[in-house]
Amino acid sequence: MLQNIRVVLVGTTHPGNIGGAARAMKNMGLSRLVLVDPRIFPSPDADARASGATDILEGAQVVATLENALVGCRLVLGTSARDRSLPWPLLDPRASGEKVIEQAGEGAEVALVFGREHAGLTNEELQRCHFHVHIPSDPGFSSLNLAA
Repeated sequence: MLQNIRVVLVGTTHPGNIGGAARAMKNMGLSRLVLVDPRIFPSPDADARASGATDILEGAQVVATLENALVGCRLVLGTSARDRSLPWPLLDPRASGEKVIEQAGEGAEVALVFGREHAGLTNEELQRCHFHVHIPSDPGFSSLNLAA
């Protein structure tokens, strides 16, 4: 089931965050990493931060667009720290996890999409997602960095 889940990082600027994400993925049993137009990859910084998960980095797929990263996906969840005026359904982490497990368990391809460190996903990118995932945090500092 976990092989049906891909983690998609869009426009990552710091290669260390790619490595940190790979390590977190391996901790959770995930292995499919897709990088959309990363600033620097491969990188020794990514390798160092992966710390035991360089196999995830070596197997990473690099694509030019989010559209390319989502080919074949039946369920796409996009993360956002900000409230948006988009009409898409919003899920909390628990509900999104349940939906991912349900779909991946049925053999569907699932993508978890994370945005840039400095600005997250654009509205246009979020519109490519079936659901938005919002992780509650302090409103005064709501942006969660992916890995670092």
